[in-house]
Amino acid sequence: MLNRGLFVGRFQPFHNGHLNAIKYVLEHVEELILVVGSAQHSHDSINPFTAGERIYMMRLALKEAQIDPVRHIIVPVSDVTLHSTWFSHLQSYVPRFEVVYSNEPLTCRLAKEAGYRVEYVPLFKRDRYWATEIRKRMLSGGNWKELVPKSVAEFIKLQDGVQRIKDLVQTDVTIDD
Repeated sequence: MLNRGLFVGRFQPFHNGHLNAIKYVLEHVEELILVVGSAQHSHDSINPFTAGERIYMMRLALKEAQIDPVRHIIVPVSDVTLHSTWFSHLQSYVPRFEVVYSNEPLTCRLAKEAGYRVEYVPLFKRDRYWATEIRKRMLSGGNWKELVPKSVAEFIKLQDGVQRIKDLVQTDVTIDD
């Protein structure tokens, strides 16, 4: 029987903290399901990238890190509005798994209530490797590229991602006024 884990994130964008977490989890499971959460969201200031773009960033970064693609599955999953049904919704998208790796309190609670074992993942320089911090640096002209794998930085540049985020923050402000 295959020992399979599950790791959920929004990956907005995928960064070195995510990569270190995935490497850690892969030391404990044979195969890892990477769930791109909130897959239906894009083009707003906290979810600037599409699910497809996030999946592609992940694939680039995992390849760059020489992580065997046989060891992971990437699955986009949309949100549901009723938290109590989220795990059954998730299960309809992914293969069977035994353990959930997360530090996010709601994900951990819902996984436990659904009967899954939950393992916490060491946080890797959380003050730096944090998607909100990366997006803030993008907005302010700070050095964000040091926080993401090189392949992800190149992909974001090709997508004009920094300008997209700037435009989206402006749009969010306009909508709120």
